[in-house]
Amino acid sequence: MKLLARYLTSQVLATSGLVLLGLLLLFTFFDVVDEIGSVGRNSYGLGKAVVVVLLKVPGHLYEIMPVAALIGTLLALSRLVGNSEFAVMRVSGLSTWRVAGYFGVIGVMLALLSLLLGEYIAPWSEQAAQRYKLLATHSVVAQQFRSGLWVKDGSRFINVREVMPDSTLRGVDIYGFEPDGRLGWTRSAEQANWRGNQTWSLQQVVETRFSADGITASRRASQDWQSVLTPDILSVLLIAPEKMSARTLWRYVAHLKENGQKATRYELALWTKFISPFVIPIMMLIVMPFAIQGPRSGGTSSKIFMGILAGLGFHLLSRLFGHLGLLNDWPAVAVATLPLLIFLTIALLGIRWVDRR
Repeated sequence: MKLLARYLTSQVLATSGLVLLGLLLLFTFFDVVDEIGSVGRNSYGLGKAVVVVLLKVPGHLYEIMPVAALIGTLLALSRLVGNSEFAVMRVSGLSTWRVAGYFGVIGVMLALLSLLLGEYIAPWSEQAAQRYKLLATHSVVAQQFRSGLWVKDGSRFINVREVMPDSTLRGVDIYGFEPDGRLGWTRSAEQANWRGNQTWSLQQVVETRFSADGITASRRASQDWQSVLTPDILSVLLIAPEKMSARTLWRYVAHLKENGQKATRYELALWTKFISPFVIPIMMLIVMPFAIQGPRSGGTSSKIFMGILAGLGFHLLSRLFGHLGLLNDWPAVAVATLPLLIFLTIALLGIRWVDRR
């Protein structure tokens, strides 16, 4: 049985690897076409465009790994069935449920690899690609409003007009409010540089205080400023929540909750981050019934089509639950987990049906 397990593993991994490579080349080609439109802006040449495309590769690997595992498993198992190798395995005492167990183990291993990729490599490379392109084109991070980025920090409101690719802030205005809701002071700085330990160094500071005795203003060349605003929070502007690391999402969700702001979208992205890698073993299990029905039930192309439809169905169901969850403020963990449990049940029922035939 160990020999059969190793053989099945090698077949599935080899086929999935080829599918992954093909899909990766396709996505890279699309990225190249997309970046060509930006070539020529300032110092952004073809060489720098290639660097940006390469930095996006880990993110694509993370995104397409479940699809590659689905198609790879379907192709490998269909080939074994078509060559009657799977029938020989069954005669040798290998049950359908044991094959499902092998696929589950392979899927969990790929899921752990995907989890590491999505947590440590893909967010960093995606952010690095965006920062590198912004530097090359002399652009700034896109802002949320015409007046810039607004952030709530306790009883203070912070307005940043420009966020540079190196996390330097330009045009910083801080508004401090008293417990009774009255504006107590304002602080303006031309620039803020990150020093670490929740501290920024403000440059060319003008502070204005409002009191019953009147208005007083003071100027300083530099001043330390402690704030919940960090480069990690600013990275939200660079990449979509779905591509952020779980650590950054966790901190940002905590920041939003501390300031009484809605965090549903980021909570959903956080739970999806933990759960989505384990889509891989479920995708591998759900295509088993399509692959092992035998040559008479249809050719490989029809099986691939049905398997892809199953994967597409999971994707659409997840998106549907995600939108409904955001609209109705459903618990993020339930919204992220329910589609997974539904398709796991469908996969197990499909394997049971094929095993009883």
